[in-house]
Amino acid sequence: MLVAVASVLSVTAYLIVAAPEPNPAGLITIAAMAGVAGAVAAALTLAVRAAGRISWTWIWASLTLVGVFLLMPHGLGGYGILLTAGVAVTVSSLIGGAIPLVGRSEPGVRRTGGLMLLLGGALLAAIVTWLLWEGPGDVAARDEAGGRRPTAPLADPATRGPHRVLTLTYGSGTDRHRPEFGSRVGLRTSSVDASRVMSGWDGVPGWARTRYWGFDATRLPLQGRVFYPDAPGPRPLVLIVHGNHLAEHYSDDGYAYLAELLASRGSIVVSVDQNFLNFSFADLVRLPEIGLRDEDRARAWLLLQHLRLWREWNARDGHPFAGRVDLDRVALIGHSLGGDAVAAATVLNRLAVLPGDGRVALDGGFGIRSVVAFAPVAGSYNPGGTPPVLEDVNYLVLHGSHDVPVPYYGGARQYERVRFTGGDWFKAGVYVRGANHGQFNSRWGRWDGIGPGNFFLNVRALMPSADQQRIAQVYVSAFLEATLAGLTRYRAVFQDPALAAPWLPATTYVTQYQDSTTRLVIASERDVDPTTITVPGGRAVGEGFSEWREGPVRMKSGWLPTRAVFLGWGPSAGVAPRYQVEWPAGALPLAADGSFTFRLADAVVGADEAVDLTVEVEDAAGRAARLPLSHVRRLPRQVPARLLKSSVLSRAPRSEPVFQTFDFPLADFAAANPALDPARLRRVRFVFDRTPRGRVMLDDVGFRLARIAATRG
Repeated sequence: MLVAVASVLSVTAYLIVAAPEPNPAGLITIAAMAGVAGAVAAALTLAVRAAGRISWTWIWASLTLVGVFLLMPHGLGGYGILLTAGVAVTVSSLIGGAIPLVGRSEPGVRRTGGLMLLLGGALLAAIVTWLLWEGPGDVAARDEAGGRRPTAPLADPATRGPHRVLTLTYGSGTDRHRPEFGSRVGLRTSSVDASRVMSGWDGVPGWARTRYWGFDATRLPLQGRVFYPDAPGPRPLVLIVHGNHLAEHYSDDGYAYLAELLASRGSIVVSVDQNFLNFSFADLVRLPEIGLRDEDRARAWLLLQHLRLWREWNARDGHPFAGRVDLDRVALIGHSLGGDAVAAATVLNRLAVLPGDGRVALDGGFGIRSVVAFAPVAGSYNPGGTPPVLEDVNYLVLHGSHDVPVPYYGGARQYERVRFTGGDWFKAGVYVRGANHGQFNSRWGRWDGIGPGNFFLNVRALMPSADQQRIAQVYVSAFLEATLAGLTRYRAVFQDPALAAPWLPATTYVTQYQDSTTRLVIASERDVDPTTITVPGGRAVGEGFSEWREGPVRMKSGWLPTRAVFLGWGPSAGVAPRYQVEWPAGALPLAADGSFTFRLADAVVGADEAVDLTVEVEDAAGRAARLPLSHVRRLPRQVPARLLKSSVLSRAPRSEPVFQTFDFPLADFAAANPALDPARLRRVRFVFDRTPRGRVMLDDVGFRLARIAATRG
């Protein structure tokens, strides 16, 4: 074996020195390989020899303890699991090893046992105290908004509306655990057969599910909690669907805070029950393949079955909801896996058969106009193997910086895949510092982990539950007022984040917005040339930068499905770095009441200060106007999130770049230079003269035809 080792190393060394122009430094790698291999071998040799002197009972017990930590749901990464298991083995060994020693007659042995017991007990007390501690919190958020303040604020969309809210439930009438879907159900519904849509309801876990719920995949119930205004119709229909939580800890009643508000403002709202598709501890019997298969597809499919049910009720004479539902004004709201399901359901709604199984017909065609996602899981179900692309639909995503199950901005991926081919549509994203995954559902609360993993979470860093739900109420209500109720003035809330500030808790919000009237001049994903733009004859030029390129955008986990222009700069004694975009005169029709829009993200982890810069526009006659970026707001720094009580437990990144959309009314540039003709612009510049150093990502530079006026009402 040693000859084989020497042969491998010798051949590798020969390949280095026999090169036409050899680099002898490569031999260092060979020496390092031999050293590491020898050191690992020595350590394993010592471990094997030590095993002969250690109780086999101790070895068996310690490995069992480590195995339990590895198999139990916890929410920790692999490194954190092994570290935690190692601490548990150490403390258990100290206490357990001390017990037989303290009863021995030899004084020295008793003292050793006493010291071990004292040390083990102290460590155990410290660990228990640490586990019960809420955590260290996070560094205080710094106000980086700045910029203008609204002069004509809208009415708070989270104010309760004029309608009295009535409630009822619909379901099978046979629910074993919830009387509201059983003996006290308001409207009885038939079951649906999902056996061709999903699988895995079999074996011991399937037996356990059927025993608990009283049905299997061939007889899934259609159940929901309805909140509706005491007013004549037709009314918009809003479905809210939860995500994956412990199945026996029901999730469907966790959105009453939002449903009550929306119903009071005129919508019929249903909180859909899909708890029977959620994780159960009985699923662990089938390790490593836990849970159902294709259940994420079933979540989306079931939403269409609920819409079909409402279509039948709306058309049935004498039914309590006959003629009261406007199926051309439908919104889907989903949380976590439900957030992915509402996007997939929107895609399925426009198909005749189910992707992957043409035998399953889809009776869709519903007027789904608006889709809302709370902390969605990205890519849990891709219809036909393709991530959902939403066309001509309004989309809103909300995500928190302290989300543990989805520790990256997953909804930003879906945001990138919303497309407009015409009409009047918009998409928006809101990233909230201090929000977690669970508090969007009042049942889930502050604990994002599963089981013992919750004791490792830094819950002190979270905003209060009431604040997070207030944020959801403000943004979702404003979104639906703008997209379903026809109150387009509420779109201004997403164009100008400062408008919502009086209604929201104080924290950092990073927002994005784009609508179907936006004409992009720079969309970096279209090619890899940093000088090209979308306008024929135009070009982009960077001067004075230490970095100027186009490239993909990396998140905490994976990549954002877009590219961006990367611009880096440092202190310079000469002209400030500038990025200029120009196009032929008259090639880009503009509206004087429109706006110049772009989005930026800070690419520096732990930046010392928020970036400011100068935005300059120039018309065909060479007249220019300049405004600071802080006229809207300074660029938010990356939001750091300490998810666990100790950074030692995880090596995952603590922050990621999140784009902020900046919207400059052309009228503001005209006010800065009255001679400027906003309708005949031919050049824009980003001048990095206000922050001495930094690195940013720039994308989606363009113009919007007109801004929505924000008026009171």
